[in-house]
Amino acid sequence: MENQKIVRSNPAAVPAPVGNYTHITKIPRNSELFVASGQIGVKQDGQIPNKLNDQVKQTFDNLNRVLASEQLSSSDIIKVNIWATELLDWEYFYDEWERFFNGEYPAMTVGYLTKLGLEEIKIEIEVWAARV
Repeated sequence: MENQKIVRSNPAAVPAPVGNYTHITKIPRNSELFVASGQIGVKQDGQIPNKLNDQVKQTFDNLNRVLASEQLSSSDIIKVNIWATELLDWEYFYDEWERFFNGEYPAMTVGYLTKLGLEEIKIEIEVWAARV
């Protein structure tokens, strides 16, 4: 049997992605699937920073911890849903995104909402991952 791996692609029949993501992420049969609840920018002491960019950084740090708890890394992520209550500072966000994914971009959806679970939450990121 050939080496099984996660495959990311952008079909030629559709326009190129408008950001750092992949149109299709395929996981091999019999992979173990993980779905994480949306992570927010809450610190270990329970505090949530006031600024969106501070919440973005903390959210990615929290995602790293969630993944590590199952011996996963960002390269195992197949899908990301991002929900924000303010317009993202895309330059800052993509700096953090690149640091987190290092060029291995999953499928991604971004949505803007008026509110998340708590008034002070400005961003929530949900990930789906697969162990091959």
